[in-house]
Amino acid sequence: MAARQLPLLPALPSPQAVDAVAEALVRGGSGVTLLREGTDLARLSRDFHDYSPVLTPLLAGRQAQLAVLAVTVEQVMAVASACAREGVPLTLRGAGTGNYGQCVPLAGGVVLDLSGLDRLRRIDPHSGVLEAEAGCRLASLDGALAPFGRALRLVPSTWRTATLGGFIAGGAGGIGSLRWGFLRDPGNLLGLEVVTVEREPRLLRLEGRQAQALNHAYGCNGILTAVTVATAAAVRWQQLVIGWNRWSAALEAAQRWPGTALELDALCLLEAPVAAALPWPQGCPPPEPGEHRLLLLAAPDALAPLAEELAERGGALRWSEPQGQSGGVPLRELCWNHTTLHWRARQPDWTYLQMLLPQPEEALIAAVSERWGERVRWHLEAVRQGGCPRLAGLPLVELASADELDGLMDFCRERGAVIFDPHALTVEEGGLGVVDADQVAAKTRHDPAGLLNPGKLRGWSER
Repeated sequence: MAARQLPLLPALPSPQAVDAVAEALVRGGSGVTLLREGTDLARLSRDFHDYSPVLTPLLAGRQAQLAVLAVTVEQVMAVASACAREGVPLTLRGAGTGNYGQCVPLAGGVVLDLSGLDRLRRIDPHSGVLEAEAGCRLASLDGALAPFGRALRLVPSTWRTATLGGFIAGGAGGIGSLRWGFLRDPGNLLGLEVVTVEREPRLLRLEGRQAQALNHAYGCNGILTAVTVATAAAVRWQQLVIGWNRWSAALEAAQRWPGTALELDALCLLEAPVAAALPWPQGCPPPEPGEHRLLLLAAPDALAPLAEELAERGGALRWSEPQGQSGGVPLRELCWNHTTLHWRARQPDWTYLQMLLPQPEEALIAAVSERWGERVRWHLEAVRQGGCPRLAGLPLVELASADELDGLMDFCRERGAVIFDPHALTVEEGGLGVVDADQVAAKTRHDPAGLLNPGKLRGWSER
């Protein structure tokens, strides 16, 4: 598949400049771990962008010249200072679970691994507000919240491995978005601790709108060292798998249930071929031929009314277990981008899209299916957007070229879909497609030389 073009980038820093950064860190007694070559350097320079046949050739061979592993804020400040003094680009990473090349260095330089900053700083026992360092694993944070009867509001399907800072910088939503919307919605992200990239770095505390400017910015406009988020009262979620023989009936349930009083944390609808390709939890029977599946995380008090809904609408409960007590793959690792992961394990030539579907959803789904047939398979996730329940589409796609992929996205846009392009490099194209002036202004304040993750913030390049 033909690649798009890279944005205009600065020249790779000279080996002498990179050596000077490493020497400054050693001479200054920072205690950081330095990696100059080998498989670890290559691993720390990549993420899961190979989901995209467009990004894969575009990012081939893009790698840092030096990797730094930090475990304290003081070490992060030392790295920021050394890079600023030598004019060396600096790319940040957490666990590297992103899918869009967020942490792939386009202009060489240094990649800074922040997963070692993994200290939980505080949990407010009254409000449940949590502050933790950027490298904390989301699963570990949920474990720390459990004794307080709290849980994270939003997590990606990579919850077991993803870090808090990486989720804020590179993610948008996921499990919990049906109740709490997206990370950008007011009330989810409460504050950030940020290191600036300057000769004398500053350690800042940002709240409110100032913090939002660094939300989903790919680490382009400040180094996140700690994050403060709101949490939710813990619920003993029940995992439900429901089978449907008719797609229209399954879609009708997916449209209806998020707008009811049923307490749901996730709702995922899979077209029959997608459902047939997934690994299912222990005890859950595989789908029957032609069976579409609806996956739910439901509160215990939702089970009785759901049973009545199923009796009325023709769905069949195939499996149910409390979350955390089932064997094999948990239900949360069958939805969102894990669906794509499992599908591509069998169909590596396929890719996917991300979109917010227009309402009513049937018209676009039917139009796409009529034109592209079996080359597009539907995967829907229920979300809350602007306070209203909506269906997001993460369809799986088999297309022969980047032009054909663009054609499908244009086709969907013309019919009212909002596309979040997972085959684009910049923050803007992966989001709403427009420049966020607050993000650019934050980069001016926190990274005046433009060293952080060059090429990923279009608004900075076009300023």
